[in-house]
Amino acid sequence: MTTPHTPARTGEKSPATFRRSRTGKALITSGSFLVVIWVLMLINALSNYRLTGYGVEPREIEGLRGIIVAPFLHVDFSHLLANTPACAVLLFLIALSGQKAVWVSSVCTVIVGGVGIWLTGPENSVHVGASILIYGWVAFLVLRGFFVRSFGQIALGVVVALIYAGLFWGLFPGNPGVSWQGHLFGAVGGAVAAFLTGRQTGRQASRQTGKKTGLKDAD
Repeated sequence: MTTPHTPARTGEKSPATFRRSRTGKALITSGSFLVVIWVLMLINALSNYRLTGYGVEPREIEGLRGIIVAPFLHVDFSHLLANTPACAVLLFLIALSGQKAVWVSSVCTVIVGGVGIWLTGPENSVHVGASILIYGWVAFLVLRGFFVRSFGQIALGVVVALIYAGLFWGLFPGNPGVSWQGHLFGAVGGAVAAFLTGRQTGRQASRQTGKKTGLKDAD
């Protein structure tokens, strides 16, 4: 027995098409990051929070390993819950520009933020938390538009700056148990990423202009 073929409705998108779309990829990127940090939190809790010890330990050789893993670890569930909404929104906004923007902003933030903590953090302390990335992503979104000279991205940066203006106070010491070093150097890492993105955009624009204005040698 055969069944009649039902044509697809106009305007409908298949799941595969959605996954390939810019919005779909951004949602998958943001969602995947959240899954990773929540799974690690569950493992950390079940292991009596032993993973927390893998954070950045200032001026300790073993503490260098925390530069890479610290942004994915949290002290407890309340710490993770506080960071989750910002991670979801900010990473989604960056991922809308493509995976390259995600990698550049995240890698610069992790490295600069981690090294900054390792060099300047107080002794006998361990620093963990996605707030390192949050501050880096905010700085990246706020500054990127100025470096790439994009009105749309400048406007987005202004909106992000207004929404997350309260994070500004986290750049300074004051709250016990809060790694202001991670916030400060994470933001510096995001600024570095924005600058590098602007330089690359400028070089690409220069090459394209050169191609358009190039003259053919006379025969």
